[in-house]
Amino acid sequence: MSKQIGQTNKLPRHVAVIMDGNGRWAQARGKKRIFGHQKGVERVREAVESCQRLGIEALTLFAFSSENWRRPPEEVSFLMQLFLKALTKELNALHKNNVRIRFIGDRSPFSDSLKQVMHDAEHKTKGNTGIQLTVAVNYGGQWDIVNAAKQLAQEVASKHIQVDEIDREHFASKLSTYGLPAVDLLIRTGGEQRISNFLLWDSAYAELYFTSTLWPDFDAEAWRQALDDYARRERRFGGLSSTMKFS
Repeated sequence: MSKQIGQTNKLPRHVAVIMDGNGRWAQARGKKRIFGHQKGVERVREAVESCQRLGIEALTLFAFSSENWRRPPEEVSFLMQLFLKALTKELNALHKNNVRIRFIGDRSPFSDSLKQVMHDAEHKTKGNTGIQLTVAVNYGGQWDIVNAAKQLAQEVASKHIQVDEIDREHFASKLSTYGLPAVDLLIRTGGEQRISNFLLWDSAYAELYFTSTLWPDFDAEAWRQALDDYARRERRFGGLSSTMKFS
């Protein structure tokens, strides 16, 4: 990465990525959308390696949203098979490189074989101490928040806690992302400028980085630009800039 990143040491602890543009990348080359998804898997591997090398603590990837079921059935089926194949192929290498894997989202619609591979990957890597790779599949930020609220409501109903005991930390402990640092940098490729129901709670103070680069083209140079942009920003979390004076 650039000298600026190294000199300022302003690397994000947690980077989240909405990997958009696979289908358009393929169509621009006269190929089926599924070809773009295959290329996108290669970029995932490179992204994990880059973040691990830089010392970024956590990387969360939006692989499949709860809204993606609306896509054509043949594309959804291919995505599920691609996910299963890629996870099976890459697991040993990820484990060897000390990557800890977790999945967030509603797994109930997935096949038993896919759910088993996901479980095995989490179990195999749970003791690893390197980068935390979180893959969001059939995930939605609103779904996560509603689930957390339901759990707290059940605790209140069973008299395990009082309503007044619920605070931000208690609520966060019921989210599927519990244990991860807050998102520092949220990247969306593909040109759209929205977060599409992704990590709504965790991205409350995230720096947003939108790029027209399609995910299959998001290479090392694209990562450098995103991280350099983040390093130039001053994060105030609702406070005043260090250059501002209160009068």
